[in-house]
Amino acid sequence: MPTTPATVAQISPKIASNGVQPSGAPAPIMLELVDEEGRTIGTAEKLAAHQAPGQLHRAFSVFLFDESGRLLLQRRALGKYHSPGVWSNTCCGHPYPGEAPFAAAARRTFEELGVSPTLLAEAGTVRYNHPDPASGLVEQEFNHLFVGLVQAEPRPDPEEIEDTAFVTADELAERHAAAPFSAWFMTVLDAARPAVRELTGPSGGW
Repeated sequence: MPTTPATVAQISPKIASNGVQPSGAPAPIMLELVDEEGRTIGTAEKLAAHQAPGQLHRAFSVFLFDESGRLLLQRRALGKYHSPGVWSNTCCGHPYPGEAPFAAAARRTFEELGVSPTLLAEAGTVRYNHPDPASGLVEQEFNHLFVGLVQAEPRPDPEEIEDTAFVTADELAERHAAAPFSAWFMTVLDAARPAVRELTGPSGGW
C-alpha cells in the first residue's frame, strides 16, 4: 500500500505559532467547509460548524496498528467539550484550511499521542451525519481515512487523551459492547476495513 508524502500546513501569517493573534486574543480554530464531493467551498469556526444542524466540513480519522495487528484506541479526555470520556479510533480531527489531510493526520497523531507512524496510507473517504445526544453538537463530516503502523509507545497529551489501549478485533467487540464509544467510530472503522485488512492480513480478524 503506497504512502502519501506529507505537505506543510498552511496557516495564516496573521496568527502566531502559539495560536494567539497579535491582539493577544486566542485565534479562532477554522475548519474547511466542503460540498458533497469534498470540494472546498469556504471556512467556518470550529464550534459553529458543529452546532446543529451542522455544516459539512473536512475531517480525518487515523487507525494505527502495532506489529501484532492490534488497533490503538484512545479514550477522549474528560475535559473535551465534544464527546468527552468516550473511546474512539487512534486519532481524529480537522485539517487547517489549506492543509493536506495526510499532513493533518500525521501532525495531530504526534500532537495527541507523541508518536509518528512508521507507515501511514490513505484508506478512502466517508461522509456522515452523526448528532451527539449529550452535547447537542453534530458531526457533519467529509472524512479522509488513514491506516498505518506504530512501533513507539504512545505518550498521550492528558489534555486530549484520558487513556489508550491496544486491542484485537475480538477485544474491540467486547469493549464496544461494554463501554461508550464516539458516535462516529463504527462508521469510520467500517469504511476503513478494506484497507485495515490489507494492512493487517487475513489472520488479524478485522
